[in-house]
Amino acid sequence: MRERIKADVELDIRGEVCPFTFVKSKLALEQMKIGEVLRVLIDYEPSARNVPKSMRDEGQEVLEVNKLGNNLWEIIIRKRK
Repeated sequence: MRERIKADVELDIRGEVCPFTFVKSKLALEQMKIGEVLRVLIDYEPSARNVPKSMRDEGQEVLEVNKLGNNLWEIIIRKRK
């Protein structure tokens, strides 16, 4: 069994849709230090694809994207810049 990555900050944005899921995730990362980990909880399937892609495009490290249940995903991101 894999060890769970410990997040420094958790952002629960269930109920939000694109592009707000990315914008809110980006704003949360801006408040964090380089190397810290953000865990984002979403319930909008397109965001499970779009947020990780946009974060990579911004130079952030997407560690994991996990489906936790019906319409529930977590995106684990390490701040790189």
